[in-house]
Amino acid sequence: MFKKIKIILKKLLPGFIFSFVASYRYGFFGPFKNWEEAKKKSTGYDSDLILNKVKDSLLKVKRGEVAYERDSVLFAKKEYSWPLLSILLFIAGKNNNRLNIVDFGGSLGSTYFQNKDFLIHLPELKWNIVEQPNFVNCGKKYFSSIYLEFYKSIKECLVKNQPSTIVFSSVIEYLEKPYEILQEVLDLDFPFIVFDRTTFLQQGEDMITLQKVPPQVYNASYPCWFLNKEKLIKFLSIKYDLVTEFEALGGDIKQHNVRGQYGGMFFKLKDKYV
Repeated sequence: MFKKIKIILKKLLPGFIFSFVASYRYGFFGPFKNWEEAKKKSTGYDSDLILNKVKDSLLKVKRGEVAYERDSVLFAKKEYSWPLLSILLFIAGKNNNRLNIVDFGGSLGSTYFQNKDFLIHLPELKWNIVEQPNFVNCGKKYFSSIYLEFYKSIKECLVKNQPSTIVFSSVIEYLEKPYEILQEVLDLDFPFIVFDRTTFLQQGEDMITLQKVPPQVYNASYPCWFLNKEKLIKFLSIKYDLVTEFEALGGDIKQHNVRGQYGGMFFKLKDKYV
């Protein structure tokens, strides 16, 4: 019944009004008392529906049929995160023009395919994705190359690689216990840590929200943290210096009771730990 009403409204209402009405049903909702409370209202992000949508989209990118994919959505023109790309080229410059990174939660290679045209000229490029087992299996089957590989854990990746950098692009906020993962990273002494498209609060303590994804992307919802930026910086400052922070693709977020923005940060291991 609701589907029929939705079709009728879409025909009758101007596009911008329909989009405005739809915005109340999707986006970030919160706050929630704890992760479990938000999880009970979500569908999760480990379903085959998401994996297959992302796989089909990225195969089109790989074949050159479209330019760019983000969150399974296809784009005719690439939209770059220029701060991230600049940081990666800076890191390569510090390492004899070699770039070996861990892309934690990097899906099937979205960020790699987004930036590879500016990086494959390097004498060495190793882009190592750490993901859920179903993504790793799919990645190995359809997307592995001399540049791109997939692993089920950071430690598995380190057996074969000596990466200088770990990248968290729109991922740390979707982990139930982000600071436990970050503690693991602290213990491994990566020379560089990069965050991109991470949801930060405008003010206040870390907040748990529920993100409802618009159906034109895929039908899913999942818990999501909005992190206190200063808390994250302080946590990492035990071993790392903040080099710079930047605005990320997505900009400000003002949805329902949630006020924040997508941001990025670049950290360097303190000299005494090198």
